Amino acid sequence: MKKLSNKLPLLGGLTPDQFLNEYWHKKPLLIRQAMPDFTPLLSVEELFDLARRDDVESRLISFFKQHWEMKNGPFDQLPVKEKKDWTLLVQGVNLHHRQADALLRQFSFIPDARLDDLMISYAKDGGGVGPHFDSYDVFLLQAHGQRRWKIGAQKDLSIVEGMPLKILRNFQPEQEFVLEPGDMLYLPPHYAHDGIAIGDCMTYSVGFRAPSFQELGEAFLHFMSDSIDLPGRYADPDLKASPRPAEISTEMLDTIAEQLAKIKFTKDDMTIFLGEHLTEPKSNVFFTSSPKTLTLKRFTQSAQKNGVSLSLKTQMLYKGKHVFINGESFAVGKEDKLSLSKLANQRYLDAADMNSASTDALEAFCMWYEDGWLELNESKS
Repeated sequence: MKKLSNKLPLLGGLTPDQFLNEYWHKKPLLIRQAMPDFTPLLSVEELFDLARRDDVESRLISFFKQHWEMKNGPFDQLPVKEKKDWTLLVQGVNLHHRQADALLRQFSFIPDARLDDLMISYAKDGGGVGPHFDSYDVFLLQAHGQRRWKIGAQKDLSIVEGMPLKILRNFQPEQEFVLEPGDMLYLPPHYAHDGIAIGDCMTYSVGFRAPSFQELGEAFLHFMSDSIDLPGRYADPDLKASPRPAEISTEMLDTIAEQLAKIKFTKDDMTIFLGEHLTEPKSNVFFTSSPKTLTLKRFTQSAQKNGVSLSLKTQMLYKGKHVFINGESFAVGKEDKLSLSKLANQRYLDAADMNSASTDALEAFCMWYEDGWLELNESKS
């Protein structure tokens, strides 16, 4: 496990605890050379290739004659490179590129339950997405070229009506920075900002999940619908004739309210719901089954020799006896808790870990391998 007391160049020499106490959710932080000598992980052509795929979320934003326009991918073709004032946004690059995932994991001092994805923004000179605010924390790492950021802690977050983007109506910047490759800017939620490309530039955005309580409430009620057990059927043996046939009777209302009040949920229900909800793959995430079918014996031999790793697309969390992976959950005993929590935390298990895994765990790992959720590490020989 990483030591959270270590000072990190990524955070400008702050420890994770210092950053969380002084800046997280509170105020912005500019970090010069958070990643010294940083170079883009993907070429422009590789980024464009991702934007052409239907399993990758992408958007094209342009600004022309004081009008913002947004198109959703996939894109057969992009604007000519000579044209200015356009931006390509590609979400979830970490799901498709191993180095992008490794970059995202450098921010694992924030719990995985909050960590969302790595988005790459490619902009031509003058390109941007307009003055706006996000409802979540974000780290903005400059990967190529320069970008001028204007930021402000304004209270007025009203937006321009009729635009495809949430453009702030009265943006009032208080600070201005030009970021070079390797520089990074952290912004808390609802902090107004506007980034404009100076020449061609690429910016990597590390975003965090901040689901609304409304979203969680609706999802929880849907989750609980599968476990509600209310036997019996409404009946009214003492029904009286009424001169007002369209009126719902007080007796009917009270009877049904009494029955619905029997619906209860426990902390365990909440735990299982939250784990499954947070690990549920996004709608555009698809797993590819392993091309090589292995028996449990052959899988075990390979895993115990080289170890295993979670797929880039796999989300895995745990709480107490419960383990959650890609929207599914199960309870584990003490024997398997150590290896499964270790797999969730570091996203791999080495040969020694696999040799100490139980038969039940190995069977689960083999099934996850067949589903494309887990990969066998390559032989080092």
